[in-house]
This record gives sequence, structure tokens and C-alpha cells, in this order.
Amino acid sequence: MTKIKMTTPLVEMDGDEMTRILWKMIKDELILPFVELQTEYYDLGLVKRDETEDQITLEAAEATKRLGVAVKCATITPNAQRMTEYNLHQMWKSPNGTIRSMLDGTVFRTPITLPSIRPAVRNWQAPITIARHAYGDVYKNVEIRIPQAGRAKLVFEGTDGLTEEVLIHEFTEPGVVQGIHNTDRSIRSFAHSCFKYAIDAKQDLWFSTKDTISKKYDARFREVFDEVFEQYRSTFEQLGITYFYTLIDDAVARVIRSQGGFIWACKNYDGDVMSDMVSTAFGSLAMMTSVLVSPDSKYEYEAAHGTVTRHYYKYLQGEETSTNPMATIFAWSGALKKRGELDQLPALIHFAESLEAACLDTLNEGIVTKDLVSLMEGITPRAVNSLEFLQAIRQRLERRLRE
Repeated sequence: MTKIKMTTPLVEMDGDEMTRILWKMIKDELILPFVELQTEYYDLGLVKRDETEDQITLEAAEATKRLGVAVKCATITPNAQRMTEYNLHQMWKSPNGTIRSMLDGTVFRTPITLPSIRPAVRNWQAPITIARHAYGDVYKNVEIRIPQAGRAKLVFEGTDGLTEEVLIHEFTEPGVVQGIHNTDRSIRSFAHSCFKYAIDAKQDLWFSTKDTISKKYDARFREVFDEVFEQYRSTFEQLGITYFYTLIDDAVARVIRSQGGFIWACKNYDGDVMSDMVSTAFGSLAMMTSVLVSPDSKYEYEAAHGTVTRHYYKYLQGEETSTNPMATIFAWSGALKKRGELDQLPALIHFAESLEAACLDTLNEGIVTKDLVSLMEGITPRAVNSLEFLQAIRQRLERRLRE
């Protein structure tokens, strides 16, 4: 079989722990035998980030701006435990947060659905896509541990001499305080991305904040969305789709009662939490696709889950693991498909679509990883280990490519 050629490299960002192991297995079994893969490689594993003082993350983001399409493995965001475990020089920031900030993009996450896996919310009949603003909020916050009684203030000093000062709290005892921010430009880009995505998908768009409580911060998000929507109103009406705003708590209740099949736009933290809730309710966090889209149409595909630490420790002890690679495979297929679209390579697009179809063929035939066994209905699933699962996908992929 002649390998499929590429003309422009992908940005390849390697990662940590069990997902790093799966990353190589996926390439060896499902990509390299079929594609003359061209990538610009960046090792975003925690060890290399520490060695380079996180410079490699910045370089990977710049490469994504330059080449246009990236695929990223899951990475560790270190906490105090990881500082000791990896003997780090400092507690490096989330690579995802850094890349999202530099690209100023929106993260769109959609569950991979199967007839044999019914959502935990029984009335959901179609996938729900979470559109997560990928800049600011708690992910770009600053924090102070308050050691004693005193005043905490929020102060703005304008370049033209304008100043504004607000008392946050009069502390009578130790505590904590944090500051978060956003920009009109980023919020506006987020809104445009959401409306364009809804038009492409021909689906309703919901947006939620808590502007009844956050009368300036959250209210600004709503104001910008309302302003930007006017540019898309006629297109929405022509397509018969709607834009709907409601409070975040009301949105959660409506989502649970809905039949699915829409896009739910959320601020950064809300989107982080709700995408995990939606993916789990549809079956598994390992069955959630994720793509970061920048305002100037740069794309970064990744799995929505973490590094699967528990399985990695078992792997290190020589134990067999049955880790679900679906989201990581779909990150690769999504990136290859987009690269094919941009470079007008129909063979690469066909391969990516065939890879996704082969994954679904495998699951629909009952060959699954252990996390999906208890979720399958109407078929008798057979649990296999990670390598066996990838090999089963490869067999079905080869069959599809011969057709």
C-alpha cells in the first residue's frame, strides 16, 4: 500500500504519563504504516518543560501560529505533589492555558457517540458541543495569601492618568484574594467563533453566565455576545437556528431536560467543568473530542482528558492496562483531516475519516477498553488491553482503505 503524502507538517506536541505511551502506540499502529507523516515535534512532557524553563511550550504555540494545525498529547499541570515527584525547579503553568492564551482561541468539545452507549441523561438524543472560552478567568489569575488583618483593593491605573479603586474586602483575619481579567477583544473573538461554529454546524447556540451577580464582568460577556449576534442574526434566521442566553444555573437545568443537539457556549471555568460533565454523561471522558480554534483560523486538536496517571503507574509496574485511546486517536484524525482540507489533499482527508470510522466499527462490534464495558447496551462487549484495541482498529482501518 502506497503511503499517503503530506505537503505541510503538523505541529506535534508530545505529553506525559500513560497518554505519552499511547501516543507512540497510536502513531506506530495507526498513522505511520499509512501516512508519510510530517511533523514539527515539541516534547511538552513535564521533564522537558522543566529543563527548558517552559520555553518549549511557547515555541510550540508559535509553531502552531506559523503552520496552522497542531495535535497535542495530554500533559501534566504540576501541583505540590508533582513538584516533589519530578524534582521541578518551579510549579510550571498549564501548557494548555499558555497555548490557549497565545492563540486566543475557543475550545469546542463534542462527545463521540455510539448507538450501544446510551447517555446517562436518557432524553439526550444528539451530542452537545461545549464551546469554552480559552482565555482569562481563573486560568490567568493572580492570587495573594492574606497573612493578617488589612485591606485588599482592586486598582486600575490608566495610561492617561485615569484611576479607579475599589475595596475588595476589609480583612480582620488571614484569608485569600484573587484577581481575574478578560479583554473585550478576546470576548469578541469568542463570540464570533461561537456564532460561526453554530452556522457551520447548523445548530442552536446557547450562552450562559451569571450576570445577575457579576454585574460588570459577566455582564460584559453578555453585552458583547448580544452586539456580535446582530451581525449573524439574518443568517441564523435563514437557517432556522436560534441564539439563546440564560443564566448558568438555569442553563444546567435546561441542558439536563433537553434532547441535545446544540452548542453551549461557556466562560473558561464553566466550560472546563461542564465539558467534563457532558462527556461523562455521554459515556466517558475518553470519548470527548476537543479542538482549539483561534480567531485567525489556527487549529490545535487534543484529547479532553488528562494523562491517566493511575494506569501509568500500573504500566511502570509491568501490569497490563486497558486505557481508552479514542479521544487521542480523534485528535490525530482531526488534525490530519484539517491539514488535508487546508492543503487540498483528498487522500489525507479520506484516511482521517476512515480512521474514525474504523474506531467506531471496532466499538460497535463489541471490542472495547474496560472503561466502556459497563456502558454498552444491546451487544456483549469484550474488554481488551490498549495494544489489542489499537490492533483491532488497524484491522478495520486496513479493510476500509482497501474498499
